[in-house]
Amino acid sequence: MPVYEHEQIAIHYDDEGDGFPVLLIAPGGMRSANDVWNTTPWNPRAALGGEYRLIGMDQRNAGRSTAPISPGDGWATYRGDQLGLLDHLGIDRCHVLGMCIGGPYIMGLLRAAPERFESAVLLQPVGIDDNRGAFEEMFEGWVAEIGPAHPSVSDDDWASFRRNMWDGEFVLTATPAEAAAVETPMLVLMGNDLYHPRSTSRALVAAAPNATLIEQWKEPEHLATTDAAIKDFLAEHTPR
Repeated sequence: MPVYEHEQIAIHYDDEGDGFPVLLIAPGGMRSANDVWNTTPWNPRAALGGEYRLIGMDQRNAGRSTAPISPGDGWATYRGDQLGLLDHLGIDRCHVLGMCIGGPYIMGLLRAAPERFESAVLLQPVGIDDNRGAFEEMFEGWVAEIGPAHPSVSDDDWASFRRNMWDGEFVLTATPAEAAAVETPMLVLMGNDLYHPRSTSRALVAAAPNATLIEQWKEPEHLATTDAAIKDFLAEHTPR
C-alpha cells in the first residue's frame, strides 16, 4: 500500500483501476479506513473499479495511517490530508464519494475547494439530530484504542479535539445556509439510524441546489437499482 508522507504524517492509500479519478472516503467514524468499504452494502471498490481510478485513503490515525494529535485538530485537519493526497497524486479534478463520516468530510471539501470536484456521492451522511452523545461516546472509544500510542497528549488536548469534531450542528462542516451555496452536483443516499438521521439527508438535499435524494438504497432488494443510479450519476458528470 503506497503512503503519502508530509511532516510527521503518514497517510496510507490504495490507488486502484483506471479512468477518471474518484476520491473514496470510507465509513467508520474516527476509524475511517479504505478496507471498511469491503463490509458495506454497496462497495465502490467492487462496483466502480472497472471504470474509474479509485483513490481510497485511510484517514489519519485510522487503519494504517498515523499522525500526531493536536488540540487544534478537527475537520480542517483531515481536509488538508485529503486535498494534500490529491496534490501528491497530481489529481486536479475528480469525483468524491463517501459514506457515514464521509458526508461531513465531503461537505467540507466542496465548500473549501469546489473547483476540485465534478460531483459528490454521499451515502448515509452523519449529522446532528439529538444524537451528539453517541458521537462523543464513539470518539472516546477511539481515544481508548489509540491513546497509548500518544502518551504526551493530555486529557484537555483530547477534549479540545473532540469538541472541534462534534460540537457543530447539521452536517458539522456546513450550516444549511452554507450547504445552499454548494453548487456541485450531489447524490445523497439517505441514512436511517442514530448516527445517520433521515432528517440530515433530507435537509441537506432541501438546502443544496443541485442535490438528489435516494431514500431506499441499502436493502438487498434495492442494491441493483442503487448500483445503476450511482453509476449513471457519475457517468453524467464525468468529463468527456
